[in-house]
Amino acid sequence: MTILRVGWRVGVLLGACMVAGSALAGTHVETIAQGLVNPRGIALAPNGWLYVAEVGSGGSGQCIPSPEEGQPPRCYGETGALTRIDPDGIAPPKRVVTGLPSMAAAGGFAATSGPVDVDFFGMQAYVVMGWGGDPALRAGVGPKSALFGKLLRVLPGGQVWPVADIAGHEARANPDGTDIDSNPYGVLALPGRQIVADAGANALVERSPFLAWFWPHHSTRTFAVLPRTAANLDAVATTVVEGPGGYIYAGELTGAPFFRGAATIYRIPPFGGTPQPYVTGLTAVVDMAFDRRGTLYIVEIASGLVPGPGADPGVGVGRLLRKKRGGPVEVVLDQGLVFPSGIAIAHDGTLYLTNYGVFPGGGEVLKVTVD
Repeated sequence: MTILRVGWRVGVLLGACMVAGSALAGTHVETIAQGLVNPRGIALAPNGWLYVAEVGSGGSGQCIPSPEEGQPPRCYGETGALTRIDPDGIAPPKRVVTGLPSMAAAGGFAATSGPVDVDFFGMQAYVVMGWGGDPALRAGVGPKSALFGKLLRVLPGGQVWPVADIAGHEARANPDGTDIDSNPYGVLALPGRQIVADAGANALVERSPFLAWFWPHHSTRTFAVLPRTAANLDAVATTVVEGPGGYIYAGELTGAPFFRGAATIYRIPPFGGTPQPYVTGLTAVVDMAFDRRGTLYIVEIASGLVPGPGADPGVGVGRLLRKKRGGPVEVVLDQGLVFPSGIAIAHDGTLYLTNYGVFPGGGEVLKVTVD
């Protein structure tokens, strides 16, 4: 299995991220929040406030080898947070939950483990905690390391409870039958259940308290397993959303080197089953969302590798795409997106993106409108 490695070759590629690009006519971009620490997923609460999962920057605690070969060790800290953002950009960001565990290399760039996504059901937030690697390695890393790889429920007052061990499901069930590797990355909150995209497991995992009636002591089941790519690379499931008709849609990053056009968004029956391709020809999908009209907006995090002399996957060079029902995929924005990581859509169609998603203290939230 392949974990999600958004920080691959960060230092080498920073200059490549600042390339000129284009935008769909009538697209307007405004920065409404700055100073975020490795911001990833973003969601709108029913009261209209935005919430961002900040992975954090690790810390000075125990260090363990990186799951990515050749990379420096990652070290424990309690710098992860859930942060409230004013959608108008007037009030400053406010961290409403702090002290969540985080793992990162020295300097805090491209933190690999910590809060990576958030979704709401009512005013309850569900936060998924990334890990990356064998779930057994969580033990003893730090005082709160047992929270890595788990799904958390957060009440409006800031109280936090773990409700499911997604990484533990990988250790127990190993949905794709390869090595044990879990990195929960995306979450969808639905009535009575939540579905998590596990990038390491290449699968979607459903959590419901009712499942424990059938499997004592377990509240999770495998919802779907994404197939390997045409190049026989791991799917690397990054995002899961509900779409028209109650169907579930899952997006994939694909394993490195992120060949251009190799990623697919899959459509899955509402209660699980075999994924069917819905949008093909994409590159390194990290998040997506449907608006009220059924238009799908897609966030990519790399321009993609085209084999040949000097080939480079362009990691960090992002794009915002959209696909209207029955129409082709269009580029909405491909300038100024540097390691974009999450998207949320308001009822009026306003888009919100997290940007600079692997930077400690350099992350931001963009407000995007399309005429």
